[in-house]
Amino acid sequence: MSTNQSQPFGTQRLDTSAANEFLTFTLGNEEYGVDILKVQEIRGYDTVTHIPDTPAFIKGVINLRGTIVPVVDLRIKFNLGRVEYNELTVMIVLNIAGRVVGVVVDGVSDVITLEDNQIMPPPEFGGTLDTRYLAGLGTVDQRMLILVDIEKLMGSTEMNLFNTDAALAA
Repeated sequence: MSTNQSQPFGTQRLDTSAANEFLTFTLGNEEYGVDILKVQEIRGYDTVTHIPDTPAFIKGVINLRGTIVPVVDLRIKFNLGRVEYNELTVMIVLNIAGRVVGVVVDGVSDVITLEDNQIMPPPEFGGTLDTRYLAGLGTVDQRMLILVDIEKLMGSTEMNLFNTDAALAA
């Protein structure tokens, strides 16, 4: 009987660690992380087709093997200063709520696994800072990672890429 009790615990622990795997990337001097299960592929930054009358953070679209993919520059979206595109600039292709979207970042670092005790909730700043797109803050050695809830960010009304609320209501 004790064998049956230990088996579900082991399964539960495996499920937890899979949920805490993040692809880490850089924007400026900061390191960010997104849920690895949302990542479809990583590719070099390529030319995009600009779409008129879109917000500055939407760079345009690319044709990815027959799928038209909107491309968002996270440095512009997060107001992180001057944007430079070079040989290190990377596009992370994400699959979110059945939609494919590309995000431009300065560079991809690593895939890391964080234990639950390494993830803290987002800080509360009252009305001075919008933290609704943060999943938390991760700590690795002496580094701090900003963990982005990429699904909330891409489904937000200001991004206007797709409406996850409407998809969930249907």
